[in-house]
Formats: sequence, structure tokens, C-alpha cells
Amino acid sequence: MINFLRKIFPDTHPIRLLYHKAVAIVAAIYYRFPSSRLRVIAVTGTNGKTTTCSLIAQILEAAGHKVGVTTTVYFQVGDRKWTNLTKQTTQGRFELQRMLRQMVDEGCSHAVIEASSHAMIQSRLWGVNVDTAVFTNLTRDHVEYHGSIEAYKEAKGMLFDKLNRSSRKSGVPKVFVVNEDDPASEYFLEFRADQKYTCGIQKGIYTARNISATPNGSRFEYSIPNGKVEISLPLPSRVNVYNAVCAATVAVSEHIALETIKYALDNVKAVPGRMESVDAGQLYSVIVDYAHAPDSLQTLIDMFRPMTTGKLILVFGATGGGRDKGKRPVMGQVADKGVDNIILTDDDPYAEDNIGIIEQVASGIERGEGDRFWKIPSRHEAIRLALAMAKEGDTILIAGKGGEEVQVTKDGVLPYDDRQIVRELLSRQIDVEIEPGKVATVNRCLEG
Repeated sequence: MINFLRKIFPDTHPIRLLYHKAVAIVAAIYYRFPSSRLRVIAVTGTNGKTTTCSLIAQILEAAGHKVGVTTTVYFQVGDRKWTNLTKQTTQGRFELQRMLRQMVDEGCSHAVIEASSHAMIQSRLWGVNVDTAVFTNLTRDHVEYHGSIEAYKEAKGMLFDKLNRSSRKSGVPKVFVVNEDDPASEYFLEFRADQKYTCGIQKGIYTARNISATPNGSRFEYSIPNGKVEISLPLPSRVNVYNAVCAATVAVSEHIALETIKYALDNVKAVPGRMESVDAGQLYSVIVDYAHAPDSLQTLIDMFRPMTTGKLILVFGATGGGRDKGKRPVMGQVADKGVDNIILTDDDPYAEDNIGIIEQVASGIERGEGDRFWKIPSRHEAIRLALAMAKEGDTILIAGKGGEEVQVTKDGVLPYDDRQIVRELLSRQIDVEIEPGKVATVNRCLEG
């Protein structure tokens, strides 16, 4: 019956959207509009939302605030943190309001939430009084749902429009923080706000300058109109510099001192599954990342290509369940041009034909199967092949799922974690006597 109704009333049908709004109204009333007692910071954009939310929260905590967080990867209420297993960037209407109520009841002063385009269309933030809206960047994603990249942008713009229309809390302005380096920034800056902060690397009033890469992160000068501070960010890639600048600018809008911002960013903890290194003592690098679209996959490859003295090996797939099919061959093209060895596998196929998804990605790969290119539907077996072929100096990139702890297939939601699989396979070692008195340790990852 549910599937029948979904066919009659697709995701963006007015009746279905009206239902979402009605549920949102009931949820906000039931939990007594908890956001009215919090300073709410909402982060939107295609990439970097989770990391930016995490950095904002860590800076706020360094400044002495008690914080609640909802992201794709984890939830937090004060000192409690737990993994997000829902596969939702922004929680449903009742769940989000319930978590905001928990934050209020446990004495949090701030709530930092990811705001997806789906959430805006489906009224998941109805009744959530946002005070600060943050825009990270805009690239192609979720076209299958919104119909076009323009509609996707407009869905994110709903957060900025909503912010100005929301009631002001006593002494709390309505604030925008926008990455001005992104071409879409002009659109978001057209909305009204009490205060607008522009940031970036090339543009913006609040900028990162003199950026230099280090083996474990980046160093840069965070510059604002009335000061500057040197930051040593223990997170790799230029992308994370952007995330840090966005987070630091939010902190400035909260009147947090530059010294506190520096301390927090110098000592940040990485977000699980975001360029996360899995080190079990092997002589090659294994990186697990959430990259699941052409641009984020390209960024990941560009990051680790110059750091790799050997071969760059990529394990990846594309998400099913009606997700943007147009990006699948493009992801194949990115992989084909950027890495030495490709192992194409499942991501989260949902109920969609997983082999069909793999073939759609493969259509963008010019090299033939067997020519540094393999199709291995089982993600576990794909990772095992990558580990078996890796040699000293190589880098294995395992992309698409990041820190997720489940995989969604036609058989349902199954426990699964790329990082755990890697650790388990790397721990399968035996000592082999290669000559009398001489023993070598051999990895058994090719064995069952």
C-alpha cells in the first residue's frame, strides 16, 4: 500500500509536501518549539557540511559553551556522542525536534545542525528558529530529486530565506556566513540578514592566507578585518581549510576570540570517515572517505596523488535508490583519469540492481576490465583485493561510505564499516618460515 501511494504521490508532489509540513507543525508543537531556547547554527552546501559542523562545535566548546550537534555521521548532546545510523543528513521532523528538546533539557546553549536540500523541501526545519545560516559550496548532487541543479540551489536557498523570516531572539541577530569563493555565493548573499560574513581563500572578508601543506594537515593565516592568527590545522587538504575558515567565521560572528579559535582548530579531532587513515602497521596507506560524487572524488584523488610514491588504488561505487544516475559515468571518468588501479564495487545499492549501477559507472571508464580495472560487487571482497595488491608506497582510497556503519541493499540494512573491514583483513597475518631460523609475516587477506 505504501509503495502504491508513493507512485501516486511522488516525493515532490504537493500533497506529499503538505503532509510533511503538517507533521512538522505537530512535531514542533509537541516538543514546545525547543529551538526558541537555543542559538541555532545550520550548515548547508554540497560538501563539507559534517566537518564544518564538527569544527564549529569544537570551537564553541573551547569557548566554554555546551553544544548539541546533528550531522550525517554523529549526534551530540553535551558530553554524549553517538553514531548516526539513520542514513539521513537532517533528521525527520519528530526526531529533530526531540533532539533539540534534549539539548535544551540538558543545558546546551547552541545547536549545530546539517541542513540538507531534502530537509528544506520536506519542511524538516519548520518550527526550527535558525539564527546563523552557513553556505559551504554547491556542486552537482540530488538532481534526481530536485530536477535540476538550479532547483537544487533554490532548495538550499530556502534556509537563507527562512532565516530572515524567523522571529528574532533577544539580542541574537540573524547571520549569514557564505563561502564567497563559490560561484553560487552571489545567489545566497542576495537574501536579507542582519549581518553577512563572507569568507574564503581567494575572496571574502574573512580569509585563509599563506596556506602551506604539512605532512599531517595545513598551516594558514586566518585574517579578519581587525586581526589575524596563525593556525596549524591537523586535517589534510585544501577542502578542510575551507571548512575551517567557515567554522572560524561563524565563531567570529559569535564574538569568540581569535586565540580561542586558534586553540580549537590547532587541536581539532577529525570527523570519522572523512579522509580517515587506517593504520595497522602496513607499508602502504589506506584512506577511507565519504567522497560519493564526481567533485568530491576528484578532490580526494588530487589530495593523495602527489603524496603517493607508488600506485594509487581506488575502491568505489555509486549510491542506488534512485540517486542521481547522471553522475555515475562521470565518476567513472574521474577514476579512469586519476588513479592507477580501479576496483569498482557496491556502495549502497538500496533495492536497485547493483550490477546495473556498476555497469553505469563503468561506462565512463575507457580501460578494459582486467587492464588495471576490476568489477567486484562485494565491497568486502573489493577491499580485500586492494589490500592484496598494495605494495610499499602505494595508497588505497576507499571512497563513498566514509564512517557509515551500515550498508543498505535489497536485503535490508546490514551492519558494515569500511574501516572495520580493513582492520580485520590486515590482522589476518601468519608467520611463515622462509628458511631455517628466518620468519616472515605474511598477510592472509586473499584467503577465506
